[in-house]
Amino acid sequence: MERRVGTVSRGIRGPIIREGDNLVDITVDSVLAAAESEGFELRDRDVIALTESIVARAQGNYASVEDIATDVRNKLGGGTVGVIFPILSRNRFAINLKGIAMGCKKVVLMLSYPSDEVGNALLTYDQLDEAGINPYSDVLTLERYRELFGENVHEFTGVDYVEYYSQIIKDAGAEVEVVFANQAKTILNYTDCIINCDIHTRVRTKRILKAAGAKVVCGLDDIMTESINGSGFNTKYGLLGSNKSTEDKIKLFPQECKDLVVAIQASILEKTGKHVEVMVYGDGAFKDPQGKIWELADPVVSPAFTDGLVGTPNELKLKYLADNDFANLSGAELKAAIEESIKSKQDNLVGNMASQGTTPRQLTDLIGSLCDLTSGSGDKGTPIILIQGYFDNFTSN
Repeated sequence: MERRVGTVSRGIRGPIIREGDNLVDITVDSVLAAAESEGFELRDRDVIALTESIVARAQGNYASVEDIATDVRNKLGGGTVGVIFPILSRNRFAINLKGIAMGCKKVVLMLSYPSDEVGNALLTYDQLDEAGINPYSDVLTLERYRELFGENVHEFTGVDYVEYYSQIIKDAGAEVEVVFANQAKTILNYTDCIINCDIHTRVRTKRILKAAGAKVVCGLDDIMTESINGSGFNTKYGLLGSNKSTEDKIKLFPQECKDLVVAIQASILEKTGKHVEVMVYGDGAFKDPQGKIWELADPVVSPAFTDGLVGTPNELKLKYLADNDFANLSGAELKAAIEESIKSKQDNLVGNMASQGTTPRQLTDLIGSLCDLTSGSGDKGTPIILIQGYFDNFTSN
């Protein structure tokens, strides 16, 4: 019988994960129990995905604000430190800022405007236009910012992040000076010891600052790269990808976990005879059209995945074929012609007009985004995602 369903994404409920839990057994058992309960079977090339949060929790990859402060003090000297281009997030950055400020005498907080790197807005471009401000060149003091724009609260959180971040720094025992600028070199007018907090532009920012004469430049990926007093750490990403755990503790991005995904793949093969793909996912990579927020605050969508998830889609655009190559066909003849085109398509369709409009992104970014949307970030209780039929096409039975 011809299959009538394509891709299906299921949230799989699992137990609350604690440090030391066996994620291989928990994941496999949860997926197989869901399959039995809901009456579906696993297939070859199904994708099982785990949210990075439960991986880091099982690893016990946590650090305290005191640990962050110690590392910042050791690496930047404990004096005046420029903290530039942070994202505006209570969950993602506020607690990191607390630890950073505890390790400094003074923080010069330099905020990008009108929005942060992932789209959280301080201002609108209309406000800048009305005030005659050029965000590419103009540097604003806090006083000038307030004079021109007053208080501005985030559309969704209702937080004035300028005041909120300033108060965090003060409460941590440091002095604070706030400036607004989009050129990294501006911070050198205030200090030559800098933590650049941008995520996806961090390599360029470091290069610019070092070339301009900065004494010490650390990205968030350079803080907490090794254990401090027995804490967790992340050798590759440091504080990037971390989340608030408690008022004084963060959960770091998971450490290397390729062995984990390979072990889950092997266990599923042993128990079912099916060769599935497995990945760990964090934030999806998509943009909210209302709030203009780009979701990806993690350094990558997927920190670990099995080899079958390497690459990008290699797909034909069905509507292009229908409207161009086979515009004179319809019904069964059109279906047969399109099926033949799919079966005979090249292994690499880059540059082929019939593939234009298909999504040119890594498989892990596409699938990770689907997983993030399926699991959500609240109380759904589905930290494991099973995706079936993702690699099917119009000819699959």
